[in-house]
Amino acid sequence: MVDTEVAVVGAGAAGLSLAHHLCAAGPGGPRPADITLIDAPAGPLRPPERTWCYWEEPGGDWDDLLVRCWDRLRVRGPDGGTFTGSPGPLRYKMLRSDVFTRAVGERIGAVNRVEAAVRAVLDRPDGADVLGVTADGRHLRVRARWVFDSRPPRRPPPARTLLLQHFQGWFLHSERPVFDPATVELMDFRVPQPHHGLAFGYVLPIGTHRALVEYTEFSAAPLRPSGYDRALRHYLHDVLGVRRYEVTGTERGVIPMGDGRHRRRAGRSVFRIGAAGGATRPSTGYTFAGLQRQTRAVADALRHGRLPLPPAAHPARSLAMDAVVLRALDTGRVDGPAFFTGLFRTVPTERLLRFLDGETHPLEELGIGLRTPVLPMLRTVAELPVLPRRHTPAGRRQRNRP
Repeated sequence: MVDTEVAVVGAGAAGLSLAHHLCAAGPGGPRPADITLIDAPAGPLRPPERTWCYWEEPGGDWDDLLVRCWDRLRVRGPDGGTFTGSPGPLRYKMLRSDVFTRAVGERIGAVNRVEAAVRAVLDRPDGADVLGVTADGRHLRVRARWVFDSRPPRRPPPARTLLLQHFQGWFLHSERPVFDPATVELMDFRVPQPHHGLAFGYVLPIGTHRALVEYTEFSAAPLRPSGYDRALRHYLHDVLGVRRYEVTGTERGVIPMGDGRHRRRAGRSVFRIGAAGGATRPSTGYTFAGLQRQTRAVADALRHGRLPLPPAAHPARSLAMDAVVLRALDTGRVDGPAFFTGLFRTVPTERLLRFLDGETHPLEELGIGLRTPVLPMLRTVAELPVLPRRHTPAGRRQRNRP
């Protein structure tokens, strides 16, 4: 049995960030030797390498690890109409999980790390037990005063609306210099739109010949792998005009986007962090910045002897507005490409990004709301209070489309 003050379950973005902030919290918090990080053994329980993007001012905790950052964002409508804006003083930042994992591992070198597949977390009057099985079949018990569980939930919480953001991206090297390394193609709607939801291209240019190019949908169910391949080839060949290239890597994912209420406390001493604790912004799928706010606050609470309940990563007002947007998109009351291109065309980019991070004040939010389709949004506001929250029927949202 391992005795520890703090047990962190999962060594993805949330678990590693919490371990980092705990080690950097200064006097008063748990010492690194009193922290145990429980990572899944190599295999299907460990998340694949992925790319995280977020925006903040220069000088952030992870700036020395970035692949690249940009100060120009572009949105293109289905008709090719283009808006390019600068979010200054914010920067749009790109971070790779493998670089992050190695660097944080070095920074938290004194933390006790174990590998096990966690089977249960049991609350006790004075703490909690984490039960798991190691790769060689041994049973592990970690007894902790506080447990922070970052494992993704088996299914989203009950919601009135649930869409999936699902995507596939190719890291590629083109034969010709076809990418603008100064500008992110944030949403390019010049792709065929699904019958339900919306779709767009997304380009993170690393150089004139290199980029991560993604096809993304907000809809009810993911595609089969062949569907993403066809969509990416169409976007590259027919929209971007990129015909000769080498694919050097692939990444894909599915992010639930719903208005369910995530429980951040699972027991007296057990808490959920990261996506499991509601760090994902429902209307966009961005998670990394939200989990940074959460884990910094937890580390600060432990340092000052307060109850380390992870805070909501997004203000209640922001979540309420997201619920309206998701319902309006899901019912088809608003046209997704027109909705997002209209926002970027009429709202200053920096203000819109602050809004998506929950850092705008009510008057700014009113101004943003008036730039959306007002009548469909008001109709949606009126119906939300009477809609029940339901669990998604098993298989309905996860089945693959062609």
